[in-house]
Formats: sequence, C-alpha cells, structure tokens
Amino acid sequence: MADLFQEIKEKLRDAKLSIILPEGNDERIISAALKLQEEGIIHPIIIGKKEEVPSALTVINPQNYEKMDELVAAFVERRKGKVTEEQAQEILQDVNYFGTMLVYMKKANGLVSGAAHTTAETVRPALQIIKTKPGISKTSGAFIMVKGETRYVFADCAITISPTSEDLAEIAVESAKTAAAFGIKPKVAMLSFSTKGSAQSEETEKVVRATELAKELDSTILIEGELQFDASIVPAIAAKKAPDAVLQGDATVFVFPSLEAGNIGYKIAQRLGEFEAIGPILQGLNAPVNDLSRGCSAEDVYKLAYITAAQALI
Repeated sequence: MADLFQEIKEKLRDAKLSIILPEGNDERIISAALKLQEEGIIHPIIIGKKEEVPSALTVINPQNYEKMDELVAAFVERRKGKVTEEQAQEILQDVNYFGTMLVYMKKANGLVSGAAHTTAETVRPALQIIKTKPGISKTSGAFIMVKGETRYVFADCAITISPTSEDLAEIAVESAKTAAAFGIKPKVAMLSFSTKGSAQSEETEKVVRATELAKELDSTILIEGELQFDASIVPAIAAKKAPDAVLQGDATVFVFPSLEAGNIGYKIAQRLGEFEAIGPILQGLNAPVNDLSRGCSAEDVYKLAYITAAQALI
C-alpha cells in the first residue's frame, strides 16, 4: 500500500485547491504554508498582516479586505437575523469567522485552524456558517490511524460527548465515506462492551439500534454491531463470538459508543500501539474545516491541510 500522503498528493495534483490558514501570526502555520507553497499542489491562503508574513505567501487581512461588505451582507443573511450588520462587522474581524466566511463564499476550498485557538473557536464558526450536510444533524471527529501499510478510521474521538443511536448511525455513515476517500475499504464495526447480545443494557441497546439505523441510512455499507473490539479485529475471536457476523475480524472503521471511549481508544493506539493519529477530521460539514491541536507541529499543519483538501473532493 502506497504512502497515504503520496496518494493524496496524486489526487490533488490537478485539482488546484486552496486552503485557508487563519493563524498567520503562528510560526508553525507559516512554516507549513511555505512548504505547501513550494510544492505547488495546494495553494495556502494566510489570514494576517502582510508585513508579518513572508512575501511568497498569499495574505488576506480582514482589516482592509476590499470585499468585506460582501462578506458582512452574506454573514447577516446566513445568521438569519441573529446578528446586525454592525455586529457582523465586528465578528468578522475574528480570523476564524473571517476565514470560514471565505470558504462559505467559495473563495477557498477549506480551512485549518486550532494551533492557537480552542476547538470551540474553530468549530463554532463552521457550524454557524458552513453548517452540516442535508440529513446530518451533528458534525463528528474522526482520526485516520496509520502504521506502516495499515490504516484504520476511529470515530467519534473529538466532538460528540454522549451520542444517541441516531448520532452513532450518522457517524458510521460519514466515517465510511472518510475511509473510502483515503483509500480504506469501509468495513464498519459498531463497538460496545458486548458482542451480539453477550451483555444487555441501555448502552448495548443503543449500539444495536444505531447499527440498524446506519443500515437504513446507507444499505451499501458493510457494517456490524454490536461488537467488542477484539471481535472486530481478531478473526479467531470473531469466529467464536460472532460466527454469523458479516465482519469476521476484518473491520477497518471503528465507531465508538461515546466520546470518552473514542478519545481514550485512539490515544492508546497512538501511544502504545505506535500508530500515527491524523486528525481530528471533522465530518458532516458542507465544506471541510479541520481543527489542530494547540500542541501541533508544523508537520501536523502541513498534513492536515492535505487531508482537508482531499475532503473537498468527496
């Protein structure tokens, strides 16, 4: 299996996509942007002050943006009377709101932020402006877990704290799409502490119901639940615990029953299993916006820019 990012680069080479990087006063962002600019596959657009950014980069400053009136009018309309024009002028001085509006107005294909902002500061503008796709009630956060030639998708590890059955079904369908977009054949395991009724509780019934709903949302997805993690990944255990399951220890997409389980799970795989965790990748939005960790490196920014651009092609 080829390197993930080489595959992404080949897909994007002729697409001519641009990605907004709102945190133009952060050295990691500038370093990543320069690398992207040099490669010439993705066009990075920095939000910041021109005099503070290397001349090789495209920079937009909300304080003197010539089409600000257009953005303000569109923002007021999008917020459906929740903000006045004066309030919109002030709000759009925030780099994340400004950058997200540029994506909404199709001035760019996606946005990567979070190096110097919280998840809420990155995600809130996306939910208010870009919003979720038709039929999707909530966004979710997935990680692509990579180790050598092995790739998995883990979700939701970043956004939805206590998902309902309906939420889990949406997460399963969107995670399958994410997997397919990054060269992973989607085989979705709906995880629990029970395998096929070995235990019964409200928690296990939630996952059973979520599995049924996911199949109704998209009957083409190969999906099984409820499954314990070992039954989803070890063929010999699947044969014993779930001999009639459509997945036999060959799952590639893992949907966790709660945010705490997903967050703990991906970090165990990352720290003990030595998987590279790429993300979180926000799923379910009308255009891609992704959130960095504030402890990220320039390389993390660079990679998430490619992931974000690839999402724009889904």
